[in-house]
Parts: sequence; structure tokens; C-alpha cells
Amino acid sequence: MSPISRRTLVLGGLAAAGVSALPVRSAVIAATAATPYPFQLGVASGDPDSSSVVLWTRLAPSPLNADGLGGMAAADVVVDWQVSTTDTFSTLVASGSVTAKTAQAHSVHVIAGGLSPDFDYYYRFRAQGHLSPVGRTRTAPAAGTPGRELVMSFASCAHYEEGYYTAYRRMAEDNPGLILHLGDYIYEYGATTGRPRLHAGATEIVSLADYRRRYAQYKSDLDLQAAHAAAPWIVVPDDHEVENNRAGNVRADSTPSLTAAQWTARQAAAYQAYYENMPLRPAQANSGASIPLYRRLQWGSLASFHMLDTRQYRNDQACGDGWKVCSDADLASRSLPGNAQETWLLNGLNQKTATWDIIGQQVFFARRFNASGASMDSWDGYRASRARIQQGWVDRGTRNPVVLTGDVHRAWASDLKLDYNNANSATIGSELVCTSVSSSGDGDGATAIPDVGNNPWLKFFNNRRGYVRTTISPTQLRADFRAVAKVSEHGAPATTAKSFVIQDGQPGLQAV
Repeated sequence: MSPISRRTLVLGGLAAAGVSALPVRSAVIAATAATPYPFQLGVASGDPDSSSVVLWTRLAPSPLNADGLGGMAAADVVVDWQVSTTDTFSTLVASGSVTAKTAQAHSVHVIAGGLSPDFDYYYRFRAQGHLSPVGRTRTAPAAGTPGRELVMSFASCAHYEEGYYTAYRRMAEDNPGLILHLGDYIYEYGATTGRPRLHAGATEIVSLADYRRRYAQYKSDLDLQAAHAAAPWIVVPDDHEVENNRAGNVRADSTPSLTAAQWTARQAAAYQAYYENMPLRPAQANSGASIPLYRRLQWGSLASFHMLDTRQYRNDQACGDGWKVCSDADLASRSLPGNAQETWLLNGLNQKTATWDIIGQQVFFARRFNASGASMDSWDGYRASRARIQQGWVDRGTRNPVVLTGDVHRAWASDLKLDYNNANSATIGSELVCTSVSSSGDGDGATAIPDVGNNPWLKFFNNRRGYVRTTISPTQLRADFRAVAKVSEHGAPATTAKSFVIQDGQPGLQAV
């Protein structure tokens, strides 16, 4: 496939979707190589601050090759990169070269620095005589300034087999300034017949080559590429990036059968592949069977993003996991993020550097009981841990705490209560739960809030796939729950199922 036609395919798809800021342009750099086109996985940017942003790509002319190297030879490759204020690249503001190493599956993580705060930029790569698609990115405002109004969308749970990535395309159409992904970017399962699409590989992935190949399959999707090219991403994983319902170093079950050494190797492989395929800074590089991922990103004085990792450091799920009544869930010794991360979060909430303190994390935060009890995999399985964090932000006078959640494949919205045993207790924050991008298929469209009698703080429920689009200003945060009609077929429209606003200094959700 020629580089120009490939670029037309990706960027032409964006233009057709309404992302007019990324038109197809004639090449400024020569792109005439006879080697296969290496940018099949697109481009991405991420973790912006006020003067820099991470630029990412991974060279893979044949993404599904069994060795996990995407058709690249086992040799390092020099990759050139450019950043410009225009999509024509007539004037460059930053450029350089970086080595795509075989040891990192020919991925690159460029720190493009020296940029202006709160500014839009365009970027691209060149390797082996080919040009990449063009991506758009944005820097954060300078410290102490709110900058422009921020459109930030967040999503989670994109099972490739269970539906098309229409939600990613619709996110790109919104021209967001920032995208958060809250986990389950990939799923580890083997192929299951009878679904809209099939995983490459019949069995559950375990090895580094397996994980690399799985990411390559997911990132070959043009709708996902469109979302990555539209805005910088801030990413954190959940469980399926390694294995379903893992808790720290504890597996949920023994399928597939692994020795302790094999399980450690699997975790190391999963996190290496995660780093290789995400626009993360080198500080998040793989370090064996763990990876440092909880971190704080500042968006001027508008928002602090506290991104949690609720898998690597948690205690095992209480009472054997599942939905149940379990007194052990109340033990003070139990922590979902781990004690060190709890302290880190509360210290960050005490900084009070922004109007909005936004906690990006993975599992349901508000109390949600039903006739079976509560989910031991959620914060209901770690109730003392949740109480410490909520009481902590109250004690510290945190201005506007907002919890963002993924994982549950349904959209929810909830007020957060200081005491969930008292429905009249003070509202001290809000939780916005995005549905899945594709996991669980089309959904039945149900909107009745389950078990609201037991959980009166729950304000919204929707069983469709989609994402949440937020618009953040110094005076309010607006959340639009975007729902895709179906994911069993490609290209369905998205509509706003419900909107809420949170006013500065007035905790709680207001329907609009």
C-alpha cells in the first residue's frame, strides 16, 4: 500500500467524520521508498503538560505477524518527527530523530518540548522513506491560568470481538482537547466464534509476542486511529490488559494454568506491551512485572487529573470476589489503590491548584447494593478505603471532586455521599461512569436505574455503548452521556442520552 493512499485512507476518514482540522495534504518530505508502509498502527500523543507532549507511533507493516514484531526485521530503525502549528508543516516548531528499537517492538515515545501552553499542534513521523498520518495534539495551559474551555471525553472497555469501535469515531468528531481512557483497552481472551469480529489467535494471550500482536490488531482499527489522531490521550489500564479480575499479584482463577514464574512473566509481558503501545512518558516504562502508572497531570488552574491504578496494588477481593454480603469488605486494613497510592492521592487533593479535581480510575466508586449484596471487585469491596479517601477530601476542603469510572459496560451517574447509610447525608462529590466502547455488544437500551431504592444517590443509567463527553470551564463541568445505537454494525450514529452539570462549589449532579 502506498504511503499517500494510506494517508488518504486515515485522514480522509477523519475528514469525512467531520474532523476538518486534519485534511490530506501533499507530502512536504519525500516519501518514495520501496519498503512496505510501516505506519499501519497510526499515530498518537499523550500526557501533555504546558510545554511538552508525548508523540507515539509503532512501526508495523504487517501488524499480525506471529512474532509480534509486525513484519519488521530485527533491527533498529531511525524515525524522524516533526511538530508544526499548521497541518501543512510549512513552519516547524520542533523536530528531531529517534530510534525505534526492536526491543520495544519498534515503538517510539518522543517528548516534544519547547511548546507554547494551551496551544494546538500537528505532528507526523517519517521512517524508511514513508510519511505517517498527521495527528493533532494540544498542550495544557500554563500554571495558574485556566486556559480555554476544555472538551474532555473519556471511555473504557473496548472488546474487539463484541462490536465495532464507532464510539471512538464519534469521539473524534467532537474535536476534543483531551481524551482519557480508563482501562480495558484490549482484552486477553482467545477468539470466540459468532461475534462481529474475531481475535487473532484461538487461545488466551500469555506471551510478549501475543500481547504485541493483540495491540496491533486493536490499533489497526481506523476508528481507534481517528480518536488517537484527534487529541492527546491520558491512559490507565484496568484488568484485561493483563488478565480478568486480577488483584495485585493474585489471579482470579487458574485459567490458563500457569506456574508462579509463568504468571510473573505474563505480567511483565503485558505491561511491556502496554507501554510500547501507549503514548506514555519514559517514566512509565516497564520495570518487570509492574509498571508505575498512577500519576497527576495539571491542566493549568482549570483541572488536576489524578489518574489511579486500581489493579496493581490492591488487596485481593474480599470473600472470594463476586456479588455478595461480606463483612470483610469493611476491614480497615483493606485498600483498593494500596496505602501508598491512597496517601499520594490525598496529598494531591490537598494541593488545591485547580477548580476541578478529577479522579480517573477504573471501578464503581459509589455504594451500589442489590439483593445479592455488592460487587467485591469495586470500591464496595474496600469500603474503609473509600471512606478514607472521601473523608480525606472533605477534611482537606477539596473544592470540586469528580470521580470518573469505567469497567461496568453501562453508563451511570451518581452523587457521592459522606455516609451511604444515611440517604440524607451531605453530597460531597459526583461520579460519572462511562459505558463501554464495545464490550457487551449493543445493549438493550434500558434506562431504569437498577436498585435505586437501595441506592438513592444513583441518578442515571443507560445500557448502550458509547462514551462521556465533558465540557469543563471555571464555572461548571457539563457531562453528556453519548450513546451509540448499535455496535454489531459499523458506523451507527451517537446521540446524547442524558446531560448533567456540576456547578463550581455546589457538589452534586443537576440534570439539564
